[in-house]
Amino acid sequence: MSSLVSLNPANGEAVGKVSITPADEVHAMVERAHAAQGDWRKTSLQQRAALLKQAGQQLIDQSTELGELLSREMGKPLARGQGEVTYCGNWILAKVDKMASALEPETFQDDSTESTLFHDPLGVAGVISPWNYPMSMPQWMVVPSLMAGNTVVLKPSEETPLIAQAYVDTLNAFLPADVLQIIHGADEQGKALVQSNIQFIAFTGSRIVGKHILAQAAKDLKRAVLELGGKDPLIVLDDADINAAAAYAVSSGFENAGQMCVSVERVYVDESVAEAFEQQVARLALDIAVGPWDDPDADMGPMINARQRDHVIRQIKDAMAQGAVPLCGGAEHPAPYVLPTVLTQATDDMDIMREETFGPVIAISRFNNIVNAIHRANNNPYALGGAVFGRNEQRAWDVARQLEAGMIGVNKSTFGAGDFPWIGAKESGYGFHGSKAGHRQFAQPRLVSKSR
Repeated sequence: MSSLVSLNPANGEAVGKVSITPADEVHAMVERAHAAQGDWRKTSLQQRAALLKQAGQQLIDQSTELGELLSREMGKPLARGQGEVTYCGNWILAKVDKMASALEPETFQDDSTESTLFHDPLGVAGVISPWNYPMSMPQWMVVPSLMAGNTVVLKPSEETPLIAQAYVDTLNAFLPADVLQIIHGADEQGKALVQSNIQFIAFTGSRIVGKHILAQAAKDLKRAVLELGGKDPLIVLDDADINAAAAYAVSSGFENAGQMCVSVERVYVDESVAEAFEQQVARLALDIAVGPWDDPDADMGPMINARQRDHVIRQIKDAMAQGAVPLCGGAEHPAPYVLPTVLTQATDDMDIMREETFGPVIAISRFNNIVNAIHRANNNPYALGGAVFGRNEQRAWDVARQLEAGMIGVNKSTFGAGDFPWIGAKESGYGFHGSKAGHRQFAQPRLVSKSR
């Protein structure tokens, strides 16, 4: 059986390896998942929650070693790797009871009829997850699937198989056999999973792949939740707190080396405050230290691989060839890193203002008409997140309500309050997860009525 070797992005050294799952074995794994689903669906919501809470606590208890593995494999600084594992454990402890509540039956009555709306399992869920947050991204799809009574077959990214395997092993220490299984490989294994006898697909990745998955799912109407990336805009109004707006642009744009679907990638700033904003962004960007996962002084790690690095640098060079001006960073970067890069004088015909970069680059363009700025921000197939900064909160709110993204922050990030939904609009999402309505996307509504 061939192996998949996982490499440290900072130096190319092998971190470890896993066995590649032969594509022709996926069918048998899905059938085992179906067999296990018969008993799993009979467990109560409270029993499922209790088992998953044990796994969540185990993640917290093992966050030191799991976080190191995550960072070595993905490249992010150690504190962020350990933070992701701890977050996942705490997320399970905080969310599963909310999922259970969302999935409880509901009763409706009128003079003649009593109806009960159940939220039943769909069957077997196939989850395909990315590498940028290699534990939290699969978890956002795996745990709601399990709580809804589905069994799950996970196909993680081939870039980060080790931490995905460790995550599945942690959950499987508490789950019944075959309730959660893992497939290792690349496109061939993913296609085999999508084409198998699963009833639900949860995918996080590129919109191109997402469209292919949705087309395949349409053949037998498999249910799907797809989160398909972003090109998030930030609008900085003329009355914005420039320091706060710049700090947000930098923290969002360079988090995880820009390898985050809700990173700020393009900024539209009122020309009256543009110079002050641009200079502050550049100052903050220059303070960011890059280095390998085990450098305690590093704020940002390398690109996940040479292919992604080449994509980011190509966008930078193309933009500069068309007139964009770098305030920091630029065309030359020490491998395997891309240095924090701030480009000004960006125009809408540049790829860096249209296509997802997924790297540590902030492209800035000025405006003198807010109607035009809103149009430019919306004139993109991506619509995951966005933000507006302005001291007049009502005015900023009014601008935010005209943006077409699924999640918009006013003087803050896109992240919402409490059990908030993660929503992509336009080509950034199909379905959503999180919140009472989002948890129910992983279940089959079923209405049973009787006469009173």
